[in-house]
Amino acid sequence: MQLTGAEIVIRCLQEEKVEYVFGYPGGSVLYIYDELFKQDKFKHVLVRHEQAAVHAADAYSRSSNKIGVCLVTSGPGVTNAVTGIATAHMDSVPMVIISGQVPTQYIGQDAFQECDTVGITRPCVKHNFLVKDVKDLAITLKKAFYIAKTGRPGPVLVDIPKDITNQKCEFEYPKTVAMRSYNPVIKGHSGQIKKAVQMLLEAKRPMIYAGGGVILSDAAEKLVKLARSLGYPVTNTLMGLGGYPATDKQWLGMLGMHGTYEANMAMQNCDVLIAVGARFDDRVIGNPVHFAEVARKIIHIDIDPSSISKRVKVDVPIVGNLPDVLDELQKMLEASAGVPDAKALASWWKQIDEWRGKKSLKYKQGKEIIMPQYVVEKLYEVTGGDAFITSDVGQHQMWAAQYYKFDKPRRWINSGGLGTMGVGLPYAMGVRFANPKATVACVTGEGSIQMNIQELSTAKQFRLPIKIINLNNRYLGMVRQWQQMFHGNRYAESYVDALPDFVKLAEAYGHVGMKIERPADVEPALREAFTKHKNDLVFMDFLTDQTANVYPMVAAGKGLSEMILAEEL
Repeated sequence: MQLTGAEIVIRCLQEEKVEYVFGYPGGSVLYIYDELFKQDKFKHVLVRHEQAAVHAADAYSRSSNKIGVCLVTSGPGVTNAVTGIATAHMDSVPMVIISGQVPTQYIGQDAFQECDTVGITRPCVKHNFLVKDVKDLAITLKKAFYIAKTGRPGPVLVDIPKDITNQKCEFEYPKTVAMRSYNPVIKGHSGQIKKAVQMLLEAKRPMIYAGGGVILSDAAEKLVKLARSLGYPVTNTLMGLGGYPATDKQWLGMLGMHGTYEANMAMQNCDVLIAVGARFDDRVIGNPVHFAEVARKIIHIDIDPSSISKRVKVDVPIVGNLPDVLDELQKMLEASAGVPDAKALASWWKQIDEWRGKKSLKYKQGKEIIMPQYVVEKLYEVTGGDAFITSDVGQHQMWAAQYYKFDKPRRWINSGGLGTMGVGLPYAMGVRFANPKATVACVTGEGSIQMNIQELSTAKQFRLPIKIINLNNRYLGMVRQWQQMFHGNRYAESYVDALPDFVKLAEAYGHVGMKIERPADVEPALREAFTKHKNDLVFMDFLTDQTANVYPMVAAGKGLSEMILAEEL
């Protein structure tokens, strides 16, 4: 069967059971868009900016465990997409990005809308390809989907010159793919797992530290089973929230720079630590030198061998797919004659409960000014804790992470590694496409939301009933907090002057706008948005306390136990 390159692209996406392609057309991809128009097996979502296409595909993947796909044109189409690609790469999100390129004979000639896509994206993709022969197109796309999903997931880009999309060749989509240079380890080393079991059973002050890998590998149920069988305390990273139920008594909260007092103190003072799909990030353990001051044995399970002992030296490294490793670990524990030291564990929990007594997330809600924490708590109550929550990046992101209790995986969608402002709204779109009956709320700030606010147009076109929770403090809040604490109250360019009227702006796009200025109106407004306006996009502009800061806080360069608590100020 002779097909053009453009037809092959469409057929490959159909073979991969793709449901949505997020994109924006341009000259180099017009043949692909022409073939896309002729088919009805998957849908295209027209965004208003290429960055939003990648973010939406990213969230589609995060919230569904399917591979997100986006399609952009050459030159500025690709460069607009780079921030979204880097965001997905930092958080290990499986995606396939198809980009147009100028015709092969023009590559390197500074042609109109030409850029070195492979060179530009190489540092922020798991892998990328430039297709130079139409005969290689089908196998390349097959490899792209395979690489994106297996091992440590990540974005894979396929750059296709325009002439390739118009050339013809025989088409046959490969059923399988084998790559000699790429064979990720799945099963963990049994000897290492046996050592881990022995170490866990001998622990006096154990700790389970779980990250985003638990979510990405669908290992949450296995983690819960392990933790409950041992009775050990659990903490999650920002990316791991929902990997263990936040309402469970064994959960100590999020750890790290804005983690709870009990989570950070337990992390710092444990004697045996098992890290599951986490990477000892700088925002998680603070200063590695300080972290190393307390002697502890560390077990580290990860699919990516390069993540192990990268920042913190570990005692028992286990490379493998989390569900497989946790299965074998659980079997060995159940077959073992040993049991955890009940007396030592009771003493450890007593100490943890003392730390909990600090109530490090407490705040005061008065009658005059809305506290942002209060809005998130009420959002949790009104949605019954069952919504998908996306966020942008800043103070509002931390408050959402601290005060919305995630009991299920894939419900918390945010940019962890890259910290990308502007992701919240396109993330909410991607989540809604992946989960068409779900309640979706975007927690954002007046700075972040304006970075991709044009996507209100996309949301209108596709009638996406997202609820936008804008915690509006008229500042770039996290920047202001750092300037207050570390730069002598010099608020250089952090005040957001000349803000739009968000209610009128939302209405101009055809949505519902609400402005909330009093604490007494917070809950009624939320209930109205989620009931009366259930099928509408509602932009809720909450005017919040301009001086509110995120606590606890571990300052950059400090250790986990060197927390700044609100009560100390």
